[in-house]
Amino acid sequence: MAFQQVDLYAKVSSFVKKLHADVGTEVQQGQLLATMEAPEITAQFSSSQSKLKSQEAMYLASKASYDRLLETSKTPGTVSQNDLDLALARQNSDLAQLEAAKSASKEISDTRNYLEIRAPFSGVISARNVSAGAYVGPSGKGSEFPIFTLVEQRKLRLVVSVPEAYSGYLKSNSVVNFKVKSLQNDKFPAKVSRLAGALDTRLRSQRVEMDVANNDKRLLPGMIAEVTIPLNSGSSSFIVPTTAVLNSTTGIFVIKVADQKATWVPVKVGTSNDGKTEIFGDVNEGDVFVKAVNEEIRDKSEIKNFKTVTI
Repeated sequence: MAFQQVDLYAKVSSFVKKLHADVGTEVQQGQLLATMEAPEITAQFSSSQSKLKSQEAMYLASKASYDRLLETSKTPGTVSQNDLDLALARQNSDLAQLEAAKSASKEISDTRNYLEIRAPFSGVISARNVSAGAYVGPSGKGSEFPIFTLVEQRKLRLVVSVPEAYSGYLKSNSVVNFKVKSLQNDKFPAKVSRLAGALDTRLRSQRVEMDVANNDKRLLPGMIAEVTIPLNSGSSSFIVPTTAVLNSTTGIFVIKVADQKATWVPVKVGTSNDGKTEIFGDVNEGDVFVKAVNEEIRDKSEIKNFKTVTI
């Protein structure tokens, strides 16, 4: 998977004026990708600017009037306190309306900025769904599909769902190797970066993510990887032929041979592959076991003419 991927929609309903990128274009963070036009927003902005200038002029006039009255009132008996209070109230009212006009103008100005779509991160354009002149808008309001799909290609995520039985073998910073079908002769390393920490209730597996550097861009997002996971267990285990493991109604056993006598040794099994099985239990290096077991070999019975294997 791409390390980052995003569908880019228009924030406001508008028409595409010009596209500055196409499929396969490598873009940098902040680069202009598309320009839209919305005449009604332009008209609203011009109107807000006019109102802002009008409110600014009214505030300056009321402020000047109050300042003159305040200066005159320093001479006793020239200006009543009521007139001075009314002038101050008018100045404060005009100031509040000026701030409101500034806020409205800024809101429309910010909306105008949405008429330009810029890349939120560096990557490559993997899809373009519109042409110049198309009507676009938020998802479901004029645009069923995004204008662009942007993916980060120089860094990828290798995502693996590890079955519950093998989830204990991978830890943070564990290294695995993987192949892809288009490059069968090459192996790529990846280091475990994130583990879900819980099992998917449907698949009974843990999601594991590994970061993969892809500066040469040989790997593509969406490729299916064949991952080789080293099954290195922290506890001691032994490998025996799968035929040496007896699955009976009372449990799982291997049949140990000592002094020509059979001893059923209870074990737990781990992974199995190529006719061999990993076992855990009260077994030691050098122990001899029956190679091909069956329930006819009873516990404590005498062993004759059976092939054995030594671990």
